Amino acid sequence: MTVSRKNKNSMLQQSLLGARLHDPFGYLGLHQDKKLTYIRVFRPGVKQISIKVEDDFVPMHCIHHDGIFEWSGVTKPEVPYRLRIEVMAEKPIIFESYDAYAFPLNISDHDLYLFNEGRLWQAYRMLGAHAVQNNGVDGIRFSVWAPNAERVSVVSDFNQWDGRVNPMKVHHASGVWELFIPDLLPNTFYKYEIRNRNTGEILLKTDPYANRYELRPNTAAMTPELSAYHWHDAVWMQERAQRDWLHAPMNILEVHAGSWKRHLDGRFYTYRELAEHLIAYVQEMGYTHIELMPISEHPLDESWGYQTTGYFAVTSRYGSSDDFRFFVDACHQANIGVILDWVPAHFPQDTFALARFDGTALYEHEDPRLGYHHDWGTYIFNFGRNEVKSFLLSSAHYWLSEFHLDGLRVDAVASMLYLDYSRKEGEWLPNQYGGRENLDAIHFLRDLNIMVHAEFPGALTLAEESTAWPGVSRPTYLGGLGFSMKWNMGWMHDTLFYMRQDPIYRRYHQNQLTFSQLYAYSENFILPFSHDEVVHGKGSLYSKMTGDNWQKFANLRLLFAYQMTYPGKKLNFMGNEFGQINEWRVNHELDWYLLEGSFHVGVQMALRDLNRHYHTIPALHQLDFSPEGFYWIDCQDADHSIISYVRQDHSGGFVVVVLNFTPVPRVGYRLGIPMAGNYYEIFNSNSIYYGGSNQGNIGSISSVAQSCMGFSDSITITLPPLAGIILELQP
Repeated sequence: MTVSRKNKNSMLQQSLLGARLHDPFGYLGLHQDKKLTYIRVFRPGVKQISIKVEDDFVPMHCIHHDGIFEWSGVTKPEVPYRLRIEVMAEKPIIFESYDAYAFPLNISDHDLYLFNEGRLWQAYRMLGAHAVQNNGVDGIRFSVWAPNAERVSVVSDFNQWDGRVNPMKVHHASGVWELFIPDLLPNTFYKYEIRNRNTGEILLKTDPYANRYELRPNTAAMTPELSAYHWHDAVWMQERAQRDWLHAPMNILEVHAGSWKRHLDGRFYTYRELAEHLIAYVQEMGYTHIELMPISEHPLDESWGYQTTGYFAVTSRYGSSDDFRFFVDACHQANIGVILDWVPAHFPQDTFALARFDGTALYEHEDPRLGYHHDWGTYIFNFGRNEVKSFLLSSAHYWLSEFHLDGLRVDAVASMLYLDYSRKEGEWLPNQYGGRENLDAIHFLRDLNIMVHAEFPGALTLAEESTAWPGVSRPTYLGGLGFSMKWNMGWMHDTLFYMRQDPIYRRYHQNQLTFSQLYAYSENFILPFSHDEVVHGKGSLYSKMTGDNWQKFANLRLLFAYQMTYPGKKLNFMGNEFGQINEWRVNHELDWYLLEGSFHVGVQMALRDLNRHYHTIPALHQLDFSPEGFYWIDCQDADHSIISYVRQDHSGGFVVVVLNFTPVPRVGYRLGIPMAGNYYEIFNSNSIYYGGSNQGNIGSISSVAQSCMGFSDSITITLPPLAGIILELQP
């Protein structure tokens, strides 16, 4: 049965007023019927609307008291047509505006196709809010993916957060909704109101693709403000693209921006203030990179940024996007790289964000055995859904492109790889072959690494992966996951287990120091002492050390001597470098007052000097990932808890490292050496400058032709208690 135009319009009108209008352009805007042109506008709370026809504004007829106005005529107004609106108020308020429903959709079918295929790496340029021109008129184009919605509306102050006023139009095949609203200004708060088509549930959601949000705890997105920033890091970016990072020093300071330092009144340092203070500190200490814990938008300080709600937005806690650009640019001009901690493994249950975004499990899995992470109370991304892949790949692309970041540290990779990660029997579902591997996550991670390395020459991807998954840092064309490097969690756990032992018992745990050589070159490893090891009751690195106060600091200096001379790139969490005593507290700055004590200054100076040796001596970094760069002198002296080894570079240059893990000085200790000659002690963690007792080896140590430890020549040295020394052959 044919529905008359009048009845159809009546049905559409009721859908509009009931906030259920699926296709707003089918009722609002301009329509032709035979020789007449009809234009309908919906503006609740408006006294009168006039439309510009030729050179005059002609009153529209109010056809419904809730604010529906209609004009009809033979003469078609110029499109986009102009409206003059009189608002109900004590004093008349009259303004002019274009009608949002006078403008066509302008997202291309090609972009929508790539998005639905999981191959749109710059989806942030299509989805979200964007300042654009449409038919010569400035405004904001809103677009959002909500395939299971009956109706999606832009809501904001400009429409009194009324979901009936600005419903969007869907690109049917894609599930993407779009609406251009003219004349909107930057910094306008907005959200999306979504009605689920099956249940009628109304959801108020912030924009997943927004690049700005209001300050927590509020959660509205903000219309974009065009960046006015001009970069000054062209030299850095060109050199980065050509840098041989495999053989270069990489020494990372992991930083939480909100608790490194704070103002006396508790205020955060801004990105620009961090640029002023943090960069100078990093330069002085000799680090090559800063790794920022997540600064993507998140509502809860206590999540440390790992419960991300804004995957395309710099958190407003510390300033604007351009402020963050300034910080990264300043780092690059100071020859410091910047790595972002990025969280694609899971997202929080906050109802205003991604969780059940259109009333269904859109970004997550419907089945909690696949989609819920019990440890963190978060949802797991559905990596097999193409649009989710476009979302996550675009997020990675956004940070590297828009902010010139030098790499991504990918959080919780192990939880992505295994379907049974931290789950009991019956709490997980096997893959199609009956295995525990998350095949969709594997494909996603490979696509991520292929994209990063292809699009951003010299940018690195670092995996926090705690299992023995093979080939994490091997190329995808060889069957690997394609990461640049992987955190060596095994080395870290073994080392800290060993350091917790009373020195009298360390002789029974020598294998904790030597075992990692069995797998040290199976991956490109980073040796991390990260934030995870100094929080949640684990205590600080200092508190993990045994003995009295002097011995604790000696052990700490020895630990750093071991880390900085052992094969692998390096990472330390802020505060480690000066012996922070309290474990890390996210709502406090580090205990900088400790540097008034000599032992803390000593640790800081020792690590500073180790950092500089690591950076300037090729033998300590050139062959971090190759067995040719390391060999044992002696790893079997468990009775004395001593290990000694050689680090060497491409050309055969080398240093000798000797570590004494007991508080007993070893005088007259004979050591085999790889080459006869005179050796000098270039570092001694027991130096009085570092708070030690100053035992060691002053001046030249001449070798003798006496075989020892399998070497034809040897030297006799003094090994200080709980200390590490580095010896260098002099020409």
